[in-house]
Amino acid sequence: MRKLILEAAPGVIEEVKWMGTPVWSHGGIICTGEAYKQVVKLTFAKGASLPDPKRLFNSSLEGNTRRAIDIREGEEVDARAFTTLIKAAVAHNSQPKKR
Repeated sequence: MRKLILEAAPGVIEEVKWMGTPVWSHGGIICTGEAYKQVVKLTFAKGASLPDPKRLFNSSLEGNTRRAIDIREGEEVDARAFTTLIKAAVAHNSQPKKR
């Protein structure tokens, strides 16, 4: 997933914050990664504002801002759809901020 993020968003900033959490940013946070016993969770900071026609978001769906993708061991994520989602997050971060 990391490789897909880095390929989809040239110029992305990859940092480790908040007790070891990887964070990918490009004009604002794109997503964070967390590893749990049952899943790897990629949480998109502005996921609720992003188009998700392939329905990759499968977690944190109740909120108004974030959305997440939970990936269980052995699961495959549609790489093309994920790349499109990363690009949409970068584009969203590039929009002028509302006042």
